Amino acid sequence: MARVRYGARTEAEIAAARAAGAKLPDIWSTGVVAVWETDPDAVAAVLPPPLKPTEHPLVRANISTVDLPGYPLGAGSVAVAAAHGDQRGWYPLVMPMTHERALIGGREVFGEPKKLGEVTVERDGLVVRASLARHGIAFVEVRGAVSGPLPLPEPAEKVDFYFKFLPAVDGAGSGFDTDPVLVHCTRHERVRKLEKVTGDVVLRESMYDPVADLPVRKLVELTLGEKTTDQQGRVAERVSARDLLPYIHQRYDDPQQILDGPPEGSVR
Repeated sequence: MARVRYGARTEAEIAAARAAGAKLPDIWSTGVVAVWETDPDAVAAVLPPPLKPTEHPLVRANISTVDLPGYPLGAGSVAVAAAHGDQRGWYPLVMPMTHERALIGGREVFGEPKKLGEVTVERDGLVVRASLARHGIAFVEVRGAVSGPLPLPEPAEKVDFYFKFLPAVDGAGSGFDTDPVLVHCTRHERVRKLEKVTGDVVLRESMYDPVADLPVRKLVELTLGEKTTDQQGRVAERVSARDLLPYIHQRYDDPQQILDGPPEGSVR
């Protein structure tokens, strides 16, 4: 009988896949990073407990193309500065990806708020344009020109915070199947090229990705660079389902999808 590909893998096949995953080569990305100060109240409003705001109300947008052999990927994120106890890091609100493969792994393993979207990074001479778009709306756009090289930073460790959860199977809005967990995802980043960009960040209104609620009050950093990272996650603590439930609409395009019914006027 021909092999049934949905059938169980052998122990040897599982071990080989695990070994191959542990020996990935450096994967380099080219992208724009924009950091800006926004309204402190806006940052505080989007952070689920136990995360708290830091002393500076910062927002960071990453917009990158990733050099995956035979599988080019656009990857982005919009995150706010946050703290968990003494640990400083970033809490991503949305992470557009151009392919399902990148989306599924991040959501299921780490709890990343990834969604399918359009990610664009373009350079024409000194002119740079980068954007994150979903549902036909470029809700973040960076426009500018390269104004010169920057010194390469030392390898750095950065932490992102994610909430990993499964909505309850017995009905939307009734909670979770198990206690949600707060994940610390540590990334080790190396940069091989970095340039300063002089330009601006445009936020456009989107009901699905309301980043415009975090307005640009002061642009702190705008760069174009090439970098590679690896990442490791760990569960930092189990969190209160009651505290997290009011925030999980951040993960979904349709707020009603996780609350109490279909949008008004829809047909069952």
